[in-house]
Amino acid sequence: MRRLLLLGLMMPLVACQDQANGGGAGARDQITAVGSSTVYPFTTMVAEQYVASDPQAKAPVIESTGTGAGMKLFCAGVGAAHPDIEDASRRMKASEYRDCAANNVRDILEIQVGIDGIAFAEAKNGPKMRLTPTDLYLALAAAPNGKPNQRRSWADVNPALPATPIQVYGPPATSGTRDALAELILTKGCEASNPAAKPLAKSDADAHKALCTRVREDGAYVDAGENDNLIVQKLQSNPDAIGVFGYSYLEANAEVVNGVPIDGVAPTYAAIAAGRYPGSRPLYLYVKKAHLNAIPGLRAFLKLYAGAWGPEGPLVRRGLIAAPDAVRARAAQVIVTETPLDPATLS
Repeated sequence: MRRLLLLGLMMPLVACQDQANGGGAGARDQITAVGSSTVYPFTTMVAEQYVASDPQAKAPVIESTGTGAGMKLFCAGVGAAHPDIEDASRRMKASEYRDCAANNVRDILEIQVGIDGIAFAEAKNGPKMRLTPTDLYLALAAAPNGKPNQRRSWADVNPALPATPIQVYGPPATSGTRDALAELILTKGCEASNPAAKPLAKSDADAHKALCTRVREDGAYVDAGENDNLIVQKLQSNPDAIGVFGYSYLEANAEVVNGVPIDGVAPTYAAIAAGRYPGSRPLYLYVKKAHLNAIPGLRAFLKLYAGAWGPEGPLVRRGLIAAPDAVRARAAQVIVTETPLDPATLS
């Protein structure tokens, strides 16, 4: 887990009633955020701008926990002991909202901050792979087409690929990037290679998940944790390996790694923004409305975020892909009106 404290150690919470729970002065005077390692660099950049714009402000504390683990922390309750913001590299699940509601976390703002792509990458001296979702499904699924995965090399997957060992460094099960890998790539490859898979999603969702998205655990897929920079380092030391992370890390490390085309489309800014790249996905912030009055500067922080996510903004220079105009306008309106998400729209 990475942890950012922009201006030193976190101040101890004052011993007074918690405003977010309906009290008076509030029990914490700095913003806290948890969640996605993909969104982490964007939220930390806004945190830096926030401190620079108000030298009297306390430094926000931003933690990279992974989307799933962050949701558990975010949904655990309202008040000073619980995060204000959840960074997410996928949309909140209906089951996660139910967990939130059970802990009195009900009015939640959903703010799409931009777009990202699940980038597959290899070292500059790698084998110049070109893959499809079907290739990746047959290489990484625990039981492709219902049979235990015995494939050891990429040539076992597809004779047109090199006979190098399958070695993929990727995110853990708690990561939104892993969820997106399952939904956008593995499921697509599963359903393309097995005509029975798509109907199975409606008749038996658990069986469909086991068939299409359960990842093998025999060493071909290596859980590299939430530190995406570590994956870049592993690719440099193992040129035959492939890494999986958010597009911003590919762009930030373009001198040492190459993007791997999927279905003939390379993971570039233009391809992801246009929706041509198969791994395109939205990025979100979730914010507790109850904390907007309780935590000093939280509204100002969100307004800074909205001012930074445009096509010419600093977050794009950091590696974010700007959302379409209408999406950005809708997200900015959520910040202004403080309108909570409708849980009926979640799946």
